[in-house]
Amino acid sequence: MRLPLTARHLFDTGSTPADTYATLARRTRQPLRSARAVCTALGIPAAETQRRLDDCYDALLANPRPGTENDTGELLEALGVFDIPKPLDATELAVVDLFLAAIDAMGGIRAGHQHGLARWFTTGNLTAAYLSLAAARPRPTTGNPAHYWTTLTTAGELLVAAPTPDPRIKPALTRCRTQAQAARS
Repeated sequence: MRLPLTARHLFDTGSTPADTYATLARRTRQPLRSARAVCTALGIPAAETQRRLDDCYDALLANPRPGTENDTGELLEALGVFDIPKPLDATELAVVDLFLAAIDAMGGIRAGHQHGLARWFTTGNLTAAYLSLAAARPRPTTGNPAHYWTTLTTAGELLVAAPTPDPRIKPALTRCRTQAQAARS
């Protein structure tokens, strides 16, 4: 059975990556091969697929238990194993660099927040990353609020300058500007 072709067919019929993984893993009883087939069908490069699967192999794929295929598929999806990478242009790369500088100026970040940001960077969902960072705050004792808000202001200006910016960016940018001014005072 050509698993990537089967995975592609399942996607064409409306299955999610998690559902597709579960179907393949139940049929083959080979979780690693099934996860690799889902990634291949999604067009994730082989080297990136290998890196992602290496990261979760021991915890999720090494010793599968029958009947847990749905749960494993959902976990793989939540971990970002099936995220399709989006190539970023120069402006988007500059925005990600600004986000990384803001994260450093934050003075510490929760692991879940960091994971979500990494997934948004991978998939090119910079609006979600911006809104998330704009809603957060730098730590008062270890962060650098002036640098945090100024960096986010610059990132927001780049995002607003895009041909069709998400309308949610402008209010977040206004908040970042206000916070930057307050932090400098």
